[in-house]
Amino acid sequence: MSYDLVVIGTGPGGYVCAIKAAQLGMKVAVVEKRKTFGGTCLNIGCIPSKALLHASEMFHEVSHFESLGIEIGKPKLNLENMQKHKQDVVEANVSGVDYLLKKNKVDTFIGHGKILGAGKVEVTPETGEAQVIDTKNIVIATGSDVAGIPGLDVKIDEKTIVSSTGALELQKVPDKLVVVGGGVIGLEMGSVWNRLRAEVTVIEYMDKILGPMDGEVSKKFMTTLKKQGMKFELSAKVTGVEKTSSGAKVTYEPVKGGDIQELEADIVLIATGRIPYTEGLGLEEAGIQTERGRVIIDMHFKTNLDGIYAIGDVVVGPMLAHKAEDEGVAVAEILSGQKGHVNYDVIPSVVYTQPEVASVGKTEEELKEASIDYKVGKFPFTANGRARAMQTTDGFVKVLADSKTDRVLGVHIVGFGAGEMIHEAAVLMEFGGASEDLGRTCHAHPTMSEAVKEAALATFSKPIHM
Repeated sequence: MSYDLVVIGTGPGGYVCAIKAAQLGMKVAVVEKRKTFGGTCLNIGCIPSKALLHASEMFHEVSHFESLGIEIGKPKLNLENMQKHKQDVVEANVSGVDYLLKKNKVDTFIGHGKILGAGKVEVTPETGEAQVIDTKNIVIATGSDVAGIPGLDVKIDEKTIVSSTGALELQKVPDKLVVVGGGVIGLEMGSVWNRLRAEVTVIEYMDKILGPMDGEVSKKFMTTLKKQGMKFELSAKVTGVEKTSSGAKVTYEPVKGGDIQELEADIVLIATGRIPYTEGLGLEEAGIQTERGRVIIDMHFKTNLDGIYAIGDVVVGPMLAHKAEDEGVAVAEILSGQKGHVNYDVIPSVVYTQPEVASVGKTEEELKEASIDYKVGKFPFTANGRARAMQTTDGFVKVLADSKTDRVLGVHIVGFGAGEMIHEAAVLMEFGGASEDLGRTCHAHPTMSEAVKEAALATFSKPIHM
């Protein structure tokens, strides 16, 4: 059987690429090593974590209904049912991808994919013989895997010492949870178990959480998480993680040197980032070039071999599902003769805690490093009527614009619903808009989004409500 395109991996990048290519008239197949489609994101990442985040936030919120005049007594946690909710959400999403692939007449192969060379993909199922698929083009969309702790051989058993995968499956709320890594995954999962009344301590190597995020946003967000009960050890290097008779022990020391500290925990979550997943893909044998584990591609997503492309977490750029999706669409368009393109300057990122953190474009630190003259406009949610009504006044909106042209270069939000509000900034920036364009756009009242307008007003003129 021969195809126009074979996509290896059915995460957000892979399945979107396959569907788009099929819509553009190509004969397409996908290869997936799991028994279900959707990759890490739908099965053990983005989707299940958001289900638990929402459920834990509802549990926390209902505990404070008295201030709204609602008396229901102290809520009781049923973790088994909460985990069932999470699994139901996962199953609905992965079955949805299965349906979309069938609807678009994409053939599916379950097994481990290996590139034998240009035009040939070997698929090895769990049982049975391998088969070789012929294709004009191949797209590598195999995603990423847990990074571990650099320099340490930590045994992740997904029971006591866990990755994000194990952290999603806990059957009991730990009394003490230690999170190694203050990035998005660590803070999201730490937030879940903190809201379910675990004592959470985050150990971070850098001197701030959310390393790439805007520094002011990071500082405000950590203050908020501390108010919620989370503890932080910054500028700390983990030197050991080991199981004990009662759980686990983490040893760490100051990055700049100092005394070794110890923390006892019931569960230790290793959340130090992710690395490209290319195991058994046959890259070296096929002659496909890589650099530090990532597949090297040109501006059109092509590897050094004709007919072989790569997208998503296995290539350069942020490891974000929506970035992979856009790349998948772009590759499909390029293969059909169109001019597929991704604007990497407008890739929003969101931390789905409560409050949320959302960002698009440049941070202040990046603008300073690039010697770009910029201006700043900010507006706090404490001055927003809707936020007051909902008791969600924590956080602010920050707009960064070019001092000469007023073109918006970055927008950063800490606050309730930040992940939804960030997209009006993304649309504005995609069209090269100015802060004045945003500030003069009528926003419905009362809404949280009015804070975005006010921050834009503060950038080119003055806000009205502050």
